[in-house]
Amino acid sequence: QVQVVESGGGLVQAGGSLRLSCTTSGLPFDDLSMAWFRQAPGKEREGISRINRNGVLRFYADSVKGRFTISRDNAKNTLYLQMNSLKPEETAMYYCAARQGNTWSLRSADFDYWGQGTQVTVSS
Repeated sequence: QVQVVESGGGLVQAGGSLRLSCTTSGLPFDDLSMAWFRQAPGKEREGISRINRNGVLRFYADSVKGRFTISRDNAKNTLYLQMNSLKPEETAMYYCAARQGNTWSLRSADFDYWGQGTQVTVSS
């Protein structure tokens, strides 16, 4: 069974930065494509970034491009999301997701393993 655990959320002022982390267990980390999603109250879950197994290929949603950076350390079984210039409208629960093998998708349905989420609150 794969477990996914996020950390690093919190309260930050608009324009500030946070770094989220995600660790997995149960499958070799370098066998997993990883992604970050977020969901604000009353809104649909949004895919914001994806990274392939070796960390070379990365994709960002337009809403975060240039401000967020996804990365991974396969030796530490850890995924990161560096978030800069945060905006109040980015207040949401942020989720880490994983699936075996490579994927070019950033749809929720294409990821099999999910964490419980970490809350990010951006104050104005």
